[in-house]
Amino acid sequence: MTIQWFPGHMAKARRQVTEKLKLIDIVYELVDARIPQSSRNPMIDEIVTNKPRVVLLNKADKADKAITNEWLRYYEEKGIAAIAIDAQSGKGLNQILTVSKELLKEKFDRMRAKGIKNPRAIRAMIVGIPNVGKSTLINRLAHKNIAKTGDRPGVTQAQQWIKVGKELELLDTPGILWPKFEDELVGYKLATTGAIKDTILNLQDVAVYALRFLTASYPNRLQERYDLPHIPEEIVDLFDEIGKRRGCLLSGGIIDYDKTAELVLREIRGDRLGVLTFEKPYEEKVEAE
Repeated sequence: MTIQWFPGHMAKARRQVTEKLKLIDIVYELVDARIPQSSRNPMIDEIVTNKPRVVLLNKADKADKAITNEWLRYYEEKGIAAIAIDAQSGKGLNQILTVSKELLKEKFDRMRAKGIKNPRAIRAMIVGIPNVGKSTLINRLAHKNIAKTGDRPGVTQAQQWIKVGKELELLDTPGILWPKFEDELVGYKLATTGAIKDTILNLQDVAVYALRFLTASYPNRLQERYDLPHIPEEIVDLFDEIGKRRGCLLSGGIIDYDKTAELVLREIRGDRLGVLTFEKPYEEKVEAE
C-alpha cells in the first residue's frame, strides 16, 4: 500500500514553520501515544534543528499505559523531554509549562542578566501530523475554543498566535504529513487510528492489518468483543465470524466485507476493544533525534 497524500496547504505549512522558527523558543511535537513513531513526521527533525523540543504523547487515555511508560523511558534515554497527555480531558497538561521552563532556564536567566526583569512569555510552536489533537490541545490550554477542531484530518489550515495565560504563547500550525509512506506498516497504523482520510484507502486492507495485529497482540480483547470461542487462523474466516455475529450481511446471508471492515475500524477508534498501542520502542527501527 503506497499512499500519496500531500495537499498544497501542507507543503505551504513546511515553509511557514521554517520561516517562523526564528521567533520560537521551544517546539512541542505532538504525536499519537498509540503510534508514537508512526505519527511522527520525518521532516520535523530537519526543520526544528537545534530548538529545544518536548514530545507530547497525546491520546494517552486511548493507549496501553504500560507501553506508554516504555516510550517515556525510551525518550528519556535519548535525552528527549516527553510527556504523556490527554488533551481531551486535560490530563498531564500542567507539566508542559513546567518542563518548558526547565528547558529554557538558561536562556531566560541570560535575559535577566542583561537587565530584563520580567522576560516575555515563552513562545512555543506546536507541530504534528493531522488529526493528532493539536486544536484540542490549544483550546484546552487557552481555556476557550480558539482553534478549529474536528474528527477529520487536516482541519487546521492557517497559523495563529494564541496566548495561554501570561507565561506562554502558542503558534498553531497546520498538520504536516509526508508525501509518501515508504513503509506500508506506517500507513496501516495511521489509517487504523484515523490519521488518514478513509476516502483514500481500501478499508478492507486496513481492517486486515488491524485484525492481524489484534490477533497477535490483544487476542483476548478480540475474542471478548466479538464473542469468539477461538480466533480463526485464516483472516477471511475471522472476517466471516465477525460479520455474522454483527449482522454485516448482504442478501442471501453473504458477508458484507466492506461493512465488516468499517465496523472493526470504527470500534477500534471508539475504544470498544479497550486501550491499544500499535508499536513499541526498539521493536523496529525507531528514530527520535
